[in-house]
Amino acid sequence: MEKRLRSSLQSSAEEFLSVATKLPLKSSKAAIKSSVSTLIKPSSDLISTLPLSLRESISRSISKFKSHSDSTSPLTPPAKRVRRSARNKRDDGDENGGQSTAEKLQVYTYVLHLCVFHPKNVFTVSDLLPAAQELHDNLILFESDSSLLSDIANLCEEWWKVGLLGKETLISQSLPVILSRSLTLKKKVDVHRVYSLREAFSLFDFEDESIEDLKHLLIRCMISPLYLKTEDGRKFIAFLFGLSMQLIKELCAMIKSQIPFGRKSMLEAYGEILFRGWKTVESERKDEIENGFLQELVEGAICASSPDLAASIRRILWGFVQQRTTEGVEKLIYRLAEPVVFRSLQVANSNVRQNALHLLLDLFPLENPDATKEAKDTLLEKQFFLLEKLLSDECPDVRVVAVEGICRTLHLFWEVVPSPTITKMITRIFDHMIYDACTEVRLSTVNGVIYLLGNPQSHEVLKVLLPKLGNLIVDSASVVRAAVADLLLLLNDIRNFHFHKVVPLDVLISALVDDQPVIARKITRLLVPSYFPSKVTEEEACKRVITLMKRSPTAGARFCEFVALEGASLRSLMRLFKIFIGLTVSSAKLSEEQIEGLLVASSHLCTVLAKDASLLAALKEELSAKNLKALFAVASSTRAQSSLCNIISLASPDAAGNLFEDCMGLIKKCSGLLDDTERQAEVRHAHKMIVSSGWFDEMFEDLVGFLQRAAHGCHAKFGIDLGKESTKSTTRTKKGSSTKISSKSKHGKGKKPSATGENRLLEDYALAVGFAWQIKDLLLSDSTRKAILGSRNLKRAYSALKVISEASILHSLQYEDLNTYPVSAYTALTLHMALHNAKAGVSGDPTQDNPSDLTLNHLLNCAYNLFKAENGNKKSGKCPSGSSPHTSKTPTDSSTRTKECRTGTSLTKHININAVKGLTSILKFIVDATAMDLVPRYQERCLTFTTENLRFVITNLNEISTAESQLFQDDLKDLIICLKSSFTYGAKLINVVLKAGEVSSLQQGAYSLANELFNLLVAVEEHLGYACAARFTTVVEPWLPDLALALRSNCLLEQKADEGSTLDSSENPTLHVPSWFHKLATIELCELSTGSAEETEHPNDFSAFKGLVETMSKLLGANAEILDAVGVTFLTGSLSALRSKNLDTVLGVLHFVCRKLIRAQDWKELKLMLASVEKVYCELEREADKEDISEDDRQKLNGAKTLLEPVWTSFIYEQGRHSMEEE
Repeated sequence: MEKRLRSSLQSSAEEFLSVATKLPLKSSKAAIKSSVSTLIKPSSDLISTLPLSLRESISRSISKFKSHSDSTSPLTPPAKRVRRSARNKRDDGDENGGQSTAEKLQVYTYVLHLCVFHPKNVFTVSDLLPAAQELHDNLILFESDSSLLSDIANLCEEWWKVGLLGKETLISQSLPVILSRSLTLKKKVDVHRVYSLREAFSLFDFEDESIEDLKHLLIRCMISPLYLKTEDGRKFIAFLFGLSMQLIKELCAMIKSQIPFGRKSMLEAYGEILFRGWKTVESERKDEIENGFLQELVEGAICASSPDLAASIRRILWGFVQQRTTEGVEKLIYRLAEPVVFRSLQVANSNVRQNALHLLLDLFPLENPDATKEAKDTLLEKQFFLLEKLLSDECPDVRVVAVEGICRTLHLFWEVVPSPTITKMITRIFDHMIYDACTEVRLSTVNGVIYLLGNPQSHEVLKVLLPKLGNLIVDSASVVRAAVADLLLLLNDIRNFHFHKVVPLDVLISALVDDQPVIARKITRLLVPSYFPSKVTEEEACKRVITLMKRSPTAGARFCEFVALEGASLRSLMRLFKIFIGLTVSSAKLSEEQIEGLLVASSHLCTVLAKDASLLAALKEELSAKNLKALFAVASSTRAQSSLCNIISLASPDAAGNLFEDCMGLIKKCSGLLDDTERQAEVRHAHKMIVSSGWFDEMFEDLVGFLQRAAHGCHAKFGIDLGKESTKSTTRTKKGSSTKISSKSKHGKGKKPSATGENRLLEDYALAVGFAWQIKDLLLSDSTRKAILGSRNLKRAYSALKVISEASILHSLQYEDLNTYPVSAYTALTLHMALHNAKAGVSGDPTQDNPSDLTLNHLLNCAYNLFKAENGNKKSGKCPSGSSPHTSKTPTDSSTRTKECRTGTSLTKHININAVKGLTSILKFIVDATAMDLVPRYQERCLTFTTENLRFVITNLNEISTAESQLFQDDLKDLIICLKSSFTYGAKLINVVLKAGEVSSLQQGAYSLANELFNLLVAVEEHLGYACAARFTTVVEPWLPDLALALRSNCLLEQKADEGSTLDSSENPTLHVPSWFHKLATIELCELSTGSAEETEHPNDFSAFKGLVETMSKLLGANAEILDAVGVTFLTGSLSALRSKNLDTVLGVLHFVCRKLIRAQDWKELKLMLASVEKVYCELEREADKEDISEDDRQKLNGAKTLLEPVWTSFIYEQGRHSMEEE
């Protein structure tokens, strides 16, 4: 290859170029370079002939390239870049298989480059310049070939850098190529290339219109992350400010447009770019940046509509603030800010004051470098005066900024601020701000002091004032208490500060006992160097912990809970554990509180130590059967026994011995367990010990025995059938339970007098609720769940819970003490039984009901009996009595725990909430069982019940409003939770049912249920107010798509019934007019009215309901098919309202459909709705033409017709006319 090149080069320039273009450039580059560099000497003829031949060859190739481009793509560029292989096929090669025209030009460019930069400079630049200009001037032709484009641009770039003759003529086309490449390839090296060519941009006339494309590329650099990230990129953009006044304006406009969305790094880069650009320009251009843009930024930082926007603007201004030592910057900042900042600090708008304060703190100290010392001092005094004044601002947000800002200012400028000013401002903070009513202000005060401590000059003053902060360790806000704990930890690391002089040790220990775990851990970290230091012997460290335990057993136990997390060694903790156990066993001179504290602390330590397998043997040795028995003997409190159970289950379950009765005594004390999380944790510890000791069956048998005793009481009181399982084992259970109770009586504080009658029933019921909670809790764990499902007492437990649940539901209206938790346990047990049978492959008679079927039928019967009892009460005005003949025997003695049965509307104040809770539990079971496909035969019945349940709830809401009774806050909270749950379960049931398939009965049920859910939303907002409805809507929004599909199902049903008519099934007018349609219509009419009296009839504007309807309308707009079907549902409702003479509803619903539901939607796609519109319009015409209607009714009918007129004219009447003409 090289030999051929050398031979051709000695022959002639044309021959050399011909041979070179026939060789692959990639493989022949080295040979070409060698030939040109070594063979061409100063005396060679090629010095004159090669440049001329190069120019002629380049001209011929470009002409050929142009003609080929014109013939193949005369109008538009190719949609995709043509591959090199395609270009090779496209161009005509020579007879010897020569390369494409583009590749020939690439070879010529390479040879030209070698000639220009020949090592011996044998060629004259003026001879080579025409060839280079030929390539440069036609760069735009080679856009489809990136390699050729790059080679030519590189040649022009190097020509410019070296400063060769005619470099200005090789810039106009090559520079945009290089700039565009840097923006598309996004490589740092390309950005550096652009920066190195920056001076070439000054050759362009930026006022000329032809420069627009290049200007767009330059402005793109302003938003390119690569340019903003790299040093060369930022310098290049700053250089652009010196090119043109118009370009400055466009660059500033681009920065302004990015401020609301820019990240912190981007905004800071803009600040640096602006500063550099400002430094490089002079006269008018500098004035444009200062007065045209920076002044606007200062005003925008003050008047910004949001704190985030103001902060973004300040980040850009910070580019100047941090360069304030540069000549002219301080004066510029003063000139821009002084006229507006001080004035804005005293305006009425708190947002403006806050923004101005932020800006002043960023610019502090604001001063005029040209002013006298007296003027500077006066200006500084003014700033301190305003800062102090803003500490008393009426807006808490301003006070927050003022406190933190003053502390930051003092931290930075302590040495230059006059001492009287420091004393005055700090005293104001410590005397007033720590008592501020706003939590954020108190928090900012503590954080500001923490920041101020970073300046050692402040320590002498703060040492005197810090004790005033001590009371914040018991602040009502946890964030403030946590900040104070952080402050104390910081003081602990500063010499000459003592945290206990800020917060007394007794207060600190009290906070350790009562505060949240996060804060308690920080306090523990603070106390570790004093009470469990690592620098003393283990014996000494343990003595200090014992001292803390004696001082406050509860605090000592809490200290031990977190001490391991703060770096204490396991060896020292093991030593401490042994000492605790030894002290507790001896129990000499220890109070009950100290024993409890030692056992709780030992439990915390054991939790950590048991995780290390190497320490288990030592733990078991310490927890011998003898020691455990002694420990239980001294553990008199429930918490102490629970902690001991936890220790045994973790470290030594085999040594539990005869402690079953002691643990069962702990488990049986479960009255009031639902609302006591601490007691729940204690019961779980007892469960854990019993399970680890292998006593689960005995424990579960005892639990079931107690449940059966409560079930027997419900049978005796209310006449509820016990069932076979309960009847068989009642006698045995009662005998066994009494034995267990008597054996544990020693752990009580005294025997209670025997209870009889109703008191005995309610006491047993309260215990049964606790046992029900325990069974449900045990079902959560895999191991205990398997044990329950495999227990021989499972059916007895199921039967007992069934009876108690029936009593809880049927008599929830009569007895406040009845709780719905047994229903939750009953349904949870049923679901697990059904799933267990399914997994185990238990297949019984398919005609027989499984547990889920039995429970479902039982609960639905209970619920319907409750509905009957409530309805009967409303008709008779008497107290509801359920379905039992024994219910009327309610005692009236005021000493009993039950409330007297109340009649009338006062009943809605408390009692119906219990009923709603019970029904919500049933609904949850229905949805769960349906979703798991455990009740496939009862889906229709489930839908019907859910609909009736919602009607019952809505009726109760109506009664609350009618009775004008005020719900207690706790009752209202419970009611809102139940309503949210009921809605969620109803919507989920719709989702499950619609996924099951298009069964007509199920679709009808889903449609009815969806309407009832909308009715519930309206009832909540109408009777409980907007605040409750707003919280309720957060639950509703995710289910709107399912509700829309359910509304659509009504249209699908009518299509199946009569394919030709979507509206003929509405013979019963009320069938298709849900009550929420009436409310929707009322809202629409109120919006149409112009202040008439009708507005006063509906003071509630139903904002939450309107918002949800609007959201649903937007969702429907995304799917024309579903919109079509749902629209038919609304039109069906309007026609039914028309037939029932409810013209307000007709007008309101049609207004909603035509103005909000469809909006810009193309009616041509809505075939079903067009058919419905035709029928509605015809019906409206018939009604409007009747003579026996009032003028008001006629006006409403004409208004409805006007709404449908455009649709009727454009899509129905015209189409019908055209079809008739075609016929």
